[in-house]
Amino acid sequence: MKKKALFLSACLLIVFFLWYGCAPPQPQQFPTGEIAADEYDPEVWGKVYPLHYESWLATKEPKPAGTSKYKRGWDDDLIVYDKLSEFPFLGLLYNGWGFGIEYNEPRGHYYAVTDQLEIDPSRVSPGGVCLGCKTPFHRQMSETHGLDGYLKKPFREAVAMLPEKLQELGPACIDCHNPDPWELTTKKAHLENGLLAIAKQDPSRQELRMLACAQCHVTYTVPRDQQMKVAGDITLPWRNGKWGDISIEGIIEDLLSDYSRLEWTQKVTGFKMPFIRHPEFELFSKGSVHFNAGVACADCHMPYTRKGSYKISDHDVTSPLKADLRACAQCHTQSKEWLTERIHHTQDRTASLILRAGYATATCAKLFETLHAAQQDGAAVAPELYEAAKDNYMQAFLRVVFINAENSTGFHNPAEAGRVLGDAIAFAGRSEGLLRQLLAGAGLDPGLEVALELGKYLNGRGEAGLDFVPDQEFHDPFDNQPHFLSDAAKGL
Repeated sequence: MKKKALFLSACLLIVFFLWYGCAPPQPQQFPTGEIAADEYDPEVWGKVYPLHYESWLATKEPKPAGTSKYKRGWDDDLIVYDKLSEFPFLGLLYNGWGFGIEYNEPRGHYYAVTDQLEIDPSRVSPGGVCLGCKTPFHRQMSETHGLDGYLKKPFREAVAMLPEKLQELGPACIDCHNPDPWELTTKKAHLENGLLAIAKQDPSRQELRMLACAQCHVTYTVPRDQQMKVAGDITLPWRNGKWGDISIEGIIEDLLSDYSRLEWTQKVTGFKMPFIRHPEFELFSKGSVHFNAGVACADCHMPYTRKGSYKISDHDVTSPLKADLRACAQCHTQSKEWLTERIHHTQDRTASLILRAGYATATCAKLFETLHAAQQDGAAVAPELYEAAKDNYMQAFLRVVFINAENSTGFHNPAEAGRVLGDAIAFAGRSEGLLRQLLAGAGLDPGLEVALELGKYLNGRGEAGLDFVPDQEFHDPFDNQPHFLSDAAKGL
């Protein structure tokens, strides 16, 4: 019996060694190269991830003209679209700083720094701080050289401090990825501080597919001292927000409660003003249908695509409209024509409300101009009414800027965009009523229509002497705006 047991044990050992000794080796990954943790050059990343690099390079190519109705940007018609001509009231409201001189539809990630170098110098007058969400080197430069050595440096001098080959490099691989271990991440200090302000910790991978974009597609301010000089790196006005609820009300309260948020002086009113820039993340995450469904920015703007036998995220980041709506087809079974009509359905209504709110707010600005002139001539003005008119004006102005600066013409959150613009119209109406009351008390009648004199603000702008481009103006899709303001009153 013992011999039999020994024999069986020996047989099992032989089988074991034969099986594992002759079995093929376990498959292992063999990387084509290594990427240093501090490697900024996308070309180096491209040696390891050639398909992703090739896709990213495509961001420098123009997209088919006529595919997006309201965001015409970098299209193969090679026209530079002037946002001040598209929405002429902006020329009046932004008069007093760079955005009122040259404000173009952007050409996309590849040209982020190039566009800054080529635009009117007034747009980058704050200095190196303007590189905050343009170059991947910004955090390193800010931490190394500080306020005087980099952030306040004249813009071109700050760019010249970057490595020569990569001085015009816009958002790049290192902004969103760690090479080892390979994972999605965020690198911008202002976003990290913003997430701390809203108590957001440990985002999921799907949330990171939003936050990678939110490194730049958020609003921010350039902090100023009491002389309105640059006083620090860019910050996010999120102190009153929380994840999924960074509201325009909270942003405005933040902006108006701190003198460091006041970045410029509006010429027509003389008011020191804050500003709002490209708040795509804030609008999208404020309870939109897609956000609540768990959709991330990358799902729509970087959809998965096939490259041979490989499946990668498309790094040619653009509007789904300019990519044949491939992203939408991942979830929606309707035709491309039906989906396009639905997008335009939303955007037409948003554009109509932008025009209504914008011109109503511009009317208030001109009434303030008239009232201030009367004050200089000795007219008495009731301070309580004046402050109420100003408060309502600021509320209207910042709502108009919020939706106009956001790059989806309402599509990222149609209901919220409509709510914000509806409130902007109401605040502007309230301000206009108070201003007319104040002017009547001073013995002045501004008339039924207020002359906006837009041509004065839109022609001969900046070093290039830029003029209003009539062919680029957006008109009310429902043809209602002329009922509220005539072409003669616009003054174009």
